[in-house]
Amino acid sequence: MLRMSTLFLRTLREDPADAEVPSHKLLVRAGYVRRVAPGIYSWLPLGLKVLRNVERVIREEMDAMGAQEVQFPALLPREPYEATGRWTEYGDGIFRLKDRKGNDYLLGPTHEELFTLMVKSEYASYKDLPVSLYQIQTKYRDEARPRAGILRGREFLMKDSYSFDVDDDGLKKSYQDHRDAYVKIFERLGLDYRIVFAVSGAMGGSASEEFLAVAPNGEDTYVSCTNCDYAANVEAATVSAPADTDPSAAPPIEVLDTPDTPTIDSLATFLGVPASETLKNIVLQLRHPDGSRELLIVGVPGDRDVDMKAVEANVFPAEAEPFEDFANHPELVRGYIGPQGLEGIRYLVDTRVTTGSSWVTGANENGKHARNVTMGRDFTPDGTIPAAEVREGDLCPRCGSLLEINRGIEIGHVFQLGRKFADALSLDVLGPEGKPVRVTMGSYGIGVSRAVAAIAEQSHDERGLIWPRAIAPADVHVVIAGQGEQQQGGQQLAADLEAAGLRVLLDDRHKVSPGVAFKDAELIGIPTYVVVGKTLAADGTVEIRDRRTGASRAVAVVDAVAEVVAEVAL
Repeated sequence: MLRMSTLFLRTLREDPADAEVPSHKLLVRAGYVRRVAPGIYSWLPLGLKVLRNVERVIREEMDAMGAQEVQFPALLPREPYEATGRWTEYGDGIFRLKDRKGNDYLLGPTHEELFTLMVKSEYASYKDLPVSLYQIQTKYRDEARPRAGILRGREFLMKDSYSFDVDDDGLKKSYQDHRDAYVKIFERLGLDYRIVFAVSGAMGGSASEEFLAVAPNGEDTYVSCTNCDYAANVEAATVSAPADTDPSAAPPIEVLDTPDTPTIDSLATFLGVPASETLKNIVLQLRHPDGSRELLIVGVPGDRDVDMKAVEANVFPAEAEPFEDFANHPELVRGYIGPQGLEGIRYLVDTRVTTGSSWVTGANENGKHARNVTMGRDFTPDGTIPAAEVREGDLCPRCGSLLEINRGIEIGHVFQLGRKFADALSLDVLGPEGKPVRVTMGSYGIGVSRAVAAIAEQSHDERGLIWPRAIAPADVHVVIAGQGEQQQGGQQLAADLEAAGLRVLLDDRHKVSPGVAFKDAELIGIPTYVVVGKTLAADGTVEIRDRRTGASRAVAVVDAVAEVVAEVAL
């Protein structure tokens, strides 16, 4: 039994000054976590119980699907990450250190290399596969802008798992098994979530999906169809685009005098054309992990802005940043850049820019634009990516219905990883014919500590937290509102509830008023709490309150244990 008279807990009445989102405010105020440094938090007893309950749900479902738990160190040598190229790729995103002998180490941001090498060292035959391994381990990433409490930190708890198969069909099955397990996990955690298409980014591989907890404060934006089940992170979202046409059928290029029209709005007004018929060319600078720089021009329809997150997701591991050094690049005429004649500069276009489409765009001369600049005839991009912002009301690529935009918190990600790490680390097994076969892998992550924050984002009201039963720090919170007979009756009821198999939090503090005790109960957020007050002496009843609905009812104290047990079992 947890007794608040001795529990290491201090609740706060005011929001912490640095808190921006509800989960951050309430987890600190309710005494679940405390800030140590930017992006680094300690877990107090109640918070640790919630965190462990989330871990328990994850372990139960991972074990049920046949995965086996292992544990790797957080302090990792440089060599495996050098072999995969990620020592450089991570750039400033990881914590690096040297031991007393000058050897390089890092604090693990993720453990693909270690999982791969473990299987390589232990298994040698196709008969050993498939196998799925997982761990729940602290990860470290040097976030440039840690924020929102434990939602985006520099140290966080993660469940990462990996499947190992001899062929792609096996990978697809392992991927589906993990996906199904994730559905069960997030259902049990009481989360409102969406599964959306995603880009693989640093992980590489083919199929990739994110599990997003729906939250207005979420950092991820996703689109979903109002008619079918299509949903995608904006970095991976596609929209209904015009079909390719024959570029040779387009009229010839016409160069126009367009003085003082360096912006799309000024150009559209001057020529009397819709902004959607213009091609905006945005110059960016890519910063690669090795420190080198590269120019990148991205072409999007003029009525759209560039989605920088989408661009970065598609040029990883480089980081994209605005370009301003036009003075040293006279070939780039600011405000009048067109794709025709670009040489030596990487050029990517949005998916809406299709073969045979014609545009009004810059003529690469000050004060001049060109009409009928046609893709496939006048320019050929180096690639096509979903670079332009997606808007509410765009059309679904699957059924053509309207798309809507929402925000969420990434709580899980699954990848058909393929052979990226197996190739880098030579993970082979002997196949049925006695010849080496390259193993194919899947990668699957859940943000364990982030899940706690995501649940708090979804499960609270103006008075405090409201935990789902599966992860609440206790099954029932007994509040003794008074002295004497109330104290004795409350202590006995708490003992009886514990004897009935429930996890009990007992507020037995003598110097706390009933009003403060009630506010703490609402702030802490255990879904059922029982008030032992004046009615115990008056008519032998106690009050059972439902934190989720606000409903309350009086029950005879002799029936209270059975009533609470039944309610907790629902």
